[in-house]
Amino acid sequence: MANEPNRQSANRATDVPQNRKPGSISEEQWTAICANDGSYDGRFYYAVRTTGIYCRPSCKSRPPKRSNAEVFPTSADAVSAGYRPCKRCKPAGERLPDEEWSAQIAAYVDRHYMEELDLATLGEICHGSPYHLHRTFKKIMGMTPLAYVQQIRMRHAARLLAETDSPVSRVGELVGIRNTPYFITLFKKTNGSTPAAFRQRLHIGGNG
Repeated sequence: MANEPNRQSANRATDVPQNRKPGSISEEQWTAICANDGSYDGRFYYAVRTTGIYCRPSCKSRPPKRSNAEVFPTSADAVSAGYRPCKRCKPAGERLPDEEWSAQIAAYVDRHYMEELDLATLGEICHGSPYHLHRTFKKIMGMTPLAYVQQIRMRHAARLLAETDSPVSRVGELVGIRNTPYFITLFKKTNGSTPAAFRQRLHIGGNG
């Protein structure tokens, strides 16, 4: 079984209020964000609710979905709302501590494990190079980002096998692994048995 990461750090990444209504973004501001327009730096900052990170308009990271973004007049306002500075564009000169950045990455994976996640995608979403993300996350959390992704997927797969009658192939799809043979191999490596044997063992135990 894979080592448990530093959950105390990961819990801090959920500080951004998920139910708070995003601030209105004007067409001018959205155009500046999509164009990475540096002339708007200092005039406003934008934040991404799904990652808990805020940026300068000129940030070279991939623009977020508009529905997930909100703007603030100052970096202090973004921080007060629970956001942390981007590692890539370093708004107002702040530098996000490695522990908090790693926690934000872990929290994103916790919510999006069912999506296609690779190192490049996580780097884009969490505003850092794949190499730096890999090295920093492993240093702080004790495992690589992709190992953490698979750990979370296997945890949810075990839950689905226990709580539903979904076919093994469907369980794999629900946790983001569409290659059924690979899902079976990974599950066995993690849990010591195939998904079918794992489910059968649970049913036998329940009937006993």
